[in-house]
Amino acid sequence: MTEQQKKFPEFYVTAPQPCPYLAGRLERKLFTHLTHDKPPDLVDRLLTTGFRRSQNIAYVPYCEGCQACVSVRVLTNEFQPDSSMRRVMQRNCRLVARRTAPVPTAEQFRLFRSYIDARHSDGGMADMTMLDYRMMIEDTVIDTFITEYREKPADATDLDLDTWPLKGVALCDRLSDGISMVYSFYDPAEAKHSLGTHMILEHIQFTRHLGLPHLYLGYWIEGSRKMAYKTRFQPQERLGPDRWERAFPEDDEGR
Repeated sequence: MTEQQKKFPEFYVTAPQPCPYLAGRLERKLFTHLTHDKPPDLVDRLLTTGFRRSQNIAYVPYCEGCQACVSVRVLTNEFQPDSSMRRVMQRNCRLVARRTAPVPTAEQFRLFRSYIDARHSDGGMADMTMLDYRMMIEDTVIDTFITEYREKPADATDLDLDTWPLKGVALCDRLSDGISMVYSFYDPAEAKHSLGTHMILEHIQFTRHLGLPHLYLGYWIEGSRKMAYKTRFQPQERLGPDRWERAFPEDDEGR
């Protein structure tokens, strides 16, 4: 194998299996391994054109007869929170976001397990161990970081930040034109605080602060109630057959 062949990604296709989002359908994925010998520009190109990252694998849906999965990204420079989103931000005003290196902790894993057990106990992550979680966080060949969301007690000082209750965690990648939210989880006992929405809003602010135009939210899936929330973050672009195209809220009405 030549040096050029080593740097060019080899693609594979998974066997069909039940779709976790749309009942009665089968899913397949086209995927490639991300390794340190792959040119960074090539990896970035994959992740800004529809591929998602899971550990050292980049994948994209490859389902026969179905195109329900659509990559979406928020236009951060134009985004303005609506009244509901502003209430979420106010409700979580005691949360402090802290960026860290992709280093897993036992505290994070406890929160992760609580979230999975409460929200996704029948999903593919249900049996994940601390070792699995560690690989999810550490196994990356690009610029990856964690954001921890801790709640500041009324009598606390900033010096006590490590002791503040951990309420949410987001794993993200920094790309050439934005931030990609890889996976996030939060305290399931705090459902009324809409922590998932808050973390997206906070990352929109952070991405805009970095001078980057896009926050990548992964796939919006037409017909999936689990993914419907992504349409709320407007304006956004969706990846079409040839290019990213601006989406409009009225396009989703009646679907």
